[in-house]
Amino acid sequence: MSSVKVAVRVRPFNNREIGRQAKCVISMKDKTTAIQNPKQSKDVKAFNFDYSYWSHTNEQDPNFAGQSKVYQDIGEEMLQHAFEGYNVCIFAYGQTGAGKSYTMMGKPEPRDQQGIIPQLCEELFDKIKTQESKDLQFSVEVSYMEIYCERVRDLLNPKNKGNLRVREHPLLGPYVEDLSKLAVTSFNEINTLMDEGNKARTVAATNMNETSSRSHAVFTVVFTQKRHDEMTDLTTEKVAKISLVDLAGSERANATGAKGDRLKEGANINKSLTTLGKVIHALAESSQSGSKKRKKSDFIPYRDSVLTWLLRENLGGNSKTAMIAALSPADINYEETLSTLRYADRAKQIVCKAVVNEDPNARLIRELKEEVHRLKDLLKSEGLADLVDCPASPSDSGQRIMTPRNEDAMEQLRASEKLIAELNETWEEKLKKTELVKQEREAALAELGVALDGTGITIGVCSPKNTPHLVNLNEDPLMSECLLYYIKPGIMKVGSTHADIILSGPHIRDHHCTFESREKNGEIIVTVTPEKGATIFVNGKTVEGPLLLKTGHRVILGKNHVFRFNHPEQARQEREKTPSTETPVGEPVDWTFAQMELLEKQGIDMKLEMEKRLLAMEEQYRREKEEADQLLEQQRLDYESKLQALQSQVERASLLSGCTTPEYSTDDEQGESEPSWTEKEYQIAQWAFVKWRYHQFTSLRDDLWGNAIFLKEANAISVELKKKVQFQFVLLTDTMYSPLPPDLMPPDVASDQPYPRTIVAVEVHDLKNGATHYWTLDKLRQRLELMREMYDSTAEMTTTSAADCPVESLTGGDPFYDRFPWFRLVGRAFVYLSNLLYPVGIVHRVAVVSEKGDVRGWLRVAVQHVTDDDAPDCTGGVCQTGTARIAFNQEELQKKIDAENEAEANIPSGEELRIVEGQDDEEANEASAAAAAAAAAGGDGQMTSAEEEGEEEDSWVQFMKEHPHLKLGTTFTFRVTLLQASGIPPEYADVFCQFNFLHRHDEAFSTEPLKNTGKGPPLGFYHVQNISVVVTKSFIEYIRSQPLVFEVFGHYQQHPLHMQAKEEVMIQRRMPRTFPQSLPLAKPVPSPRHGRVPTTPNLNMTHCSYDLLGWWEICELGPSGEYIAAVVDHSDEKPCQGVFMLHQGIQRRIRVTLVHEPGQDVVWKGVKEVVIGWPTIRPKSTKDMKSLRKRLLYGRIRNKLEVKGPDGEVSALSLNICSQGYLYPPHDLRVFYQFEAAWDSSLHNSKLLNRVTPYREKVYMTVSAYIELDNCAQPACITKDLCLTIHSRDARLSQPRSLRSLFGSGYYRSPDSNRVSSVYELSLKHSSPEGSPGVQRRRRRVLDTSTTYVRGEENLAGWRPRGDSLIFEHQWELEKLTRLEQVERVRHLLLLREKMGIVSGEEGQEKKWILGEGDDDTVDRQISLLDKCLKLWSMEPLQLYVEDTDVDDYDDDDPTGMTRSVSTPVLSSTLVENSPQHSPAKSPVPPPPLGAADSEGPLPEGVAVPVLPPLPPDSTDDNPDHQALYIPAVEEIRVSPVVSRKGYLNFLEEKTSGWIKRWVVVRRPYVYMYNNEKDPVERGLINLATAQVEYSEDQQAMLKTPNTFSVCTKHRGFLLQTLGDKDVHDWLYAINPLLAGTIRSKLARRAAYLRI
Repeated sequence: MSSVKVAVRVRPFNNREIGRQAKCVISMKDKTTAIQNPKQSKDVKAFNFDYSYWSHTNEQDPNFAGQSKVYQDIGEEMLQHAFEGYNVCIFAYGQTGAGKSYTMMGKPEPRDQQGIIPQLCEELFDKIKTQESKDLQFSVEVSYMEIYCERVRDLLNPKNKGNLRVREHPLLGPYVEDLSKLAVTSFNEINTLMDEGNKARTVAATNMNETSSRSHAVFTVVFTQKRHDEMTDLTTEKVAKISLVDLAGSERANATGAKGDRLKEGANINKSLTTLGKVIHALAESSQSGSKKRKKSDFIPYRDSVLTWLLRENLGGNSKTAMIAALSPADINYEETLSTLRYADRAKQIVCKAVVNEDPNARLIRELKEEVHRLKDLLKSEGLADLVDCPASPSDSGQRIMTPRNEDAMEQLRASEKLIAELNETWEEKLKKTELVKQEREAALAELGVALDGTGITIGVCSPKNTPHLVNLNEDPLMSECLLYYIKPGIMKVGSTHADIILSGPHIRDHHCTFESREKNGEIIVTVTPEKGATIFVNGKTVEGPLLLKTGHRVILGKNHVFRFNHPEQARQEREKTPSTETPVGEPVDWTFAQMELLEKQGIDMKLEMEKRLLAMEEQYRREKEEADQLLEQQRLDYESKLQALQSQVERASLLSGCTTPEYSTDDEQGESEPSWTEKEYQIAQWAFVKWRYHQFTSLRDDLWGNAIFLKEANAISVELKKKVQFQFVLLTDTMYSPLPPDLMPPDVASDQPYPRTIVAVEVHDLKNGATHYWTLDKLRQRLELMREMYDSTAEMTTTSAADCPVESLTGGDPFYDRFPWFRLVGRAFVYLSNLLYPVGIVHRVAVVSEKGDVRGWLRVAVQHVTDDDAPDCTGGVCQTGTARIAFNQEELQKKIDAENEAEANIPSGEELRIVEGQDDEEANEASAAAAAAAAAGGDGQMTSAEEEGEEEDSWVQFMKEHPHLKLGTTFTFRVTLLQASGIPPEYADVFCQFNFLHRHDEAFSTEPLKNTGKGPPLGFYHVQNISVVVTKSFIEYIRSQPLVFEVFGHYQQHPLHMQAKEEVMIQRRMPRTFPQSLPLAKPVPSPRHGRVPTTPNLNMTHCSYDLLGWWEICELGPSGEYIAAVVDHSDEKPCQGVFMLHQGIQRRIRVTLVHEPGQDVVWKGVKEVVIGWPTIRPKSTKDMKSLRKRLLYGRIRNKLEVKGPDGEVSALSLNICSQGYLYPPHDLRVFYQFEAAWDSSLHNSKLLNRVTPYREKVYMTVSAYIELDNCAQPACITKDLCLTIHSRDARLSQPRSLRSLFGSGYYRSPDSNRVSSVYELSLKHSSPEGSPGVQRRRRRVLDTSTTYVRGEENLAGWRPRGDSLIFEHQWELEKLTRLEQVERVRHLLLLREKMGIVSGEEGQEKKWILGEGDDDTVDRQISLLDKCLKLWSMEPLQLYVEDTDVDDYDDDDPTGMTRSVSTPVLSSTLVENSPQHSPAKSPVPPPPLGAADSEGPLPEGVAVPVLPPLPPDSTDDNPDHQALYIPAVEEIRVSPVVSRKGYLNFLEEKTSGWIKRWVVVRRPYVYMYNNEKDPVERGLINLATAQVEYSEDQQAMLKTPNTFSVCTKHRGFLLQTLGDKDVHDWLYAINPLLAGTIRSKLARRAAYLRI
């Protein structure tokens, strides 16, 4: 008994591993092999083997083990065992490309690269030569087979093309039937057979190995020793079976990239290797047990695979076995290498029982004869003696009926007789059989036109020296002269069937022709004779009778088979004579020559035929194109007429829908008279008409989604043509900072349009030239047509890419590029001229703003009035000596101003509106309606036009008295001095500036360009321009409200023609203002009982909104019988804010607590249903993450109420409600609503919930609660994704050590920390009739073409066209531009006020105005501040928000503002709507507390009563129709990852007696409150979007509490105190940056004044 010898060998890095910069993780020392985990350097696993070969380095390494070293240790030992008479087996195992075939076979040259098999065979014959004698004879037989896809193939016999059967004999064991066993006498013969077998072996290329073995190869050598004993005259034999196995490598489909047949091959390889592993494992287990009794569990699955079945004796049987494990050293193959080492470690434990095979043939022949006799007796007893005597007669056996038992006996008898015949073969017979097989192989190859030399090596196609023959001619030169047909003496038939030369094709007959070869006058002649109707051409001429062939003739059989006739004797004779006249000299005789000869001889002019066919095709194309154009034009006209009809119909319907209602019939309308409108009502109607005229049929979303397919196609073509151009949607609005150029202005825009026009354009990023262009959608379509033509014609063009073309070609006819100007616009600035009303000179410092609203620099401009006595100042700069005369035409300027202010003029209330097309205009509509209503209410006090003209004249007279220097008709001169420019980006080299009036774009005043380096002092223009104007009313109106426009231009340094252009500029896309979500928000789970709540966004008006804080707990039944909250691991807060750690097999309940501010609109009636969706596994890779995103998004959207998931579980499980109701915690005014639902996880029938969760795996599920609210038509759906892990029932769960140390040892003992929180926004929206035109218009579906596939879309790498988010981002940009314009206007006014105060010399008055001295209303101001503070801390929570805190109530004589309260909303846009809950008259009345229901009378003063949820409305209401129904909409709010500020703050809330210290984290737009720093659960929140922050020093002085500021929400107020003086500004900046900036500015102003 001996164990399997195991050796491991590590190879060098291959090209794939070198390319991926792999690192070596294998180390060897003596017989120990260690592997290191690349992810964990301390994780090292060591294994001990018999041999460890280090072949990773080269031969210079002293530890390097080459092929000879491996053979000396393993091959020589196994060969010695074979000479002793033992069966021997060597097999190599490892992953694909690990070096198995190299170890076993190696390379033929040089000799030191040969593997174990060649070296063993060579040494075998060397030993035979040295030991062979008269008394000792040796014989060697070889067989070579492969196991491909579990089928056995013979690699040495070409006749055995099919699959061989594997059978099992009781004595011989498994064997392959009809497998060739060839006798060899030398190493050259065995080497030749080995080479032939290797060529026939199945190999293929994969990503891991270019010559990957796709089958298991078994090379078997049967070594027989015959020894004759002269004394006993007996001959004994020793037969050793040497099995050399080269296994196919184990592989992974994703690593090898296998597809199709390769994938099927890999599956079969892995199947057989898996079975081999099971066998090795079972043998190792049985060897370790040492028990003689074989158990049922010790079954070894040999027959599960053909490989293990054939190697049964070599694995744990009668064999000396050695295993070589080939290893890959790379860290990228760590898993496969570790699996191979474990594989080899198990194989080391196998014990084999090898015995010497002495004289097996005699014993076997005797046993086979006895078996044959037994089978014959059995058949004779059955009455089948005649079949026994003649077993090969199929006719007799087919006539009589045989039982299955008889058939098995007959088959066994024939198999035994065949084995006896093989064993009785003599050595000479075996040699003859080998020679016969060799001749058959050569004959088979000769039939294919392949010739062999004497040694059996293939030498290719050879031309005989004497025999006439035909060689083929092919259109492909490489395929020509590859087939050779000998014309033997006699008659040879050619045809498609039953012929000597078989050809196929449509024009080949069954008997096509005959070739006759005979000898005449000592010379062999060949004659071709066609059969009747056969097509034969010789040298282009038709052959109708016998024709004598000469060497070089071109023979065409049919129309496809072209041959050249070669006669070696005639060729030699003709070379001695002159060349043949029929074969031109110098032109090669090939297939083309034969075809052209055929056409010429047959009288066919190929060029003329092609021209005729081309003309016919052109005529057909022209005719079909005209028909198609006519049809397309007719369809276009039809569609245009239909569109016009539909458009007129829609316009009529929309006008009628606005003034008619279904309540009134046509008859009633005819009977009524037309209503009389006042002038104010006409103005309101005119304003509404103008608004809807420009906005009713405009939708930016239609343009974005409808043209997305064109944008996607343009980007795809750009990527495929390697154009460095990117296209993306952009919104452009005609504003002062970004006026639309004429080529982008739509043609249908009226000149008197009241609102700025917003268009959808295409932003073209020229990444090569660093330029940005804007195209209209029509231009995009036109260019796209040219792009398609360029894409289609790329195959005909040269391979020169756009990157190699010069710049001139880029700006020429290439549809991807546009011409770019030398100078580019840096930005615009505006300087107001109202200081000219008071002849005061002002030096402005204005911001240069780009079209995107970014500040790109600053300009210093001086504007002053010039008298005739003033001399121009030319010191330090350039002086413009001349004076420009500008005429202000009253009509032209008034038309410009009226066009910009028409919207404001038409609104009766004078309120300013700015409308962006495509946005949600609900708030604007509400404001407009309110303004119109206010105007209508004041219509009675309206003045007539005559009175207005009179007042206007009086005002002008008064103006002339106050400003005598601006007398109408006089000449007024002022000077504009452009001083300096600073902060201009350094990428603009040459910078110049020009300025002009708004209505005179063509008359601009420009400076000289200056070099800009971005360093050093500012750019000094010092350009002076005097402007003379005749004073008119239009000029005065202009300087009152309109500015001068300054435009700064610069030469872009990254221009491709500029000398400093060294690299390309990548134009980065502006980052969005929102942050991406880690996982998509949870989608509601459909209710199995009540159906699905609509999830489409409700576009109706919002009645009110509340912020909900949800606490989710999973409770488990404890030993005391109570439900205890399960432990929550808060270390992984994303995306579910914690992981529930549950026990297996325990009853559970889900507890949900909702917390919000009190209000009469939110009254929880009860929980309708709680449902849970199917669980999913947490992903382990990026690919699984994508699939998880898809399942989370779409997995719960179903068509039926009960849907089976992929694992068979119910996708939506409804839970039973156990309890529900309100909670009343003490000292907390908020509303707490809690409910519990019983959850039996076994009802899901999911393995994820029934088993213990494996390590590093989590289970996700979605819970949805449907809760009914009072005054709501449908329940509100609150959804949450929960993350959990299942542990064993007896496991003791606690927080991880890191969390325990982080959060403290005592805090987590509190049960309220075992919960996860979530934030929701509950909005109650007004319900509207389904048939309302406004509802139908808002719910109109937009044609989305962004998901339509275009060619080449897969190359865009995730690029998507912009959608609705672009509209909201553009609104923010417009808001930013508007604020910048307002800031410049206010800065000018403040500067003018300061300048006027200094010039007038009223320093005492100014000081009094600033400090507030001499103010007689000081007491009133203090009373007002006191009243405000009392209201702030009033016991009524809603009074804080309702009270007016307008700054106009305070003293206007305090410019610093530090004595007044600074109050500003965080987002003014969110405070537009006035919800009904803001009214103090509708504040809810809380019910009495528990236990006080029977008491009567009011509560005593000073007793704090908790605020309870409002009572539901009385069911006995007399007017139930008055109660409105709302539609609830719940949206989960993801916590922002950006923390603006965190720390401790002291809180003083309403109805509390002292300060409370809390940990506060500011994540805009929310402020989250915690009990302390280690608290993982949010205890409260403040929505900064609907809150007001106030800071006042007077308030601090009155309360005698420093470092305080207040935050007022819709429902309550908070007084906050910081822990230090320096933290006040930081906290204010984190909560409200605008308020903090205002305070800092006023502090700076006061400090500056005090310094004065």
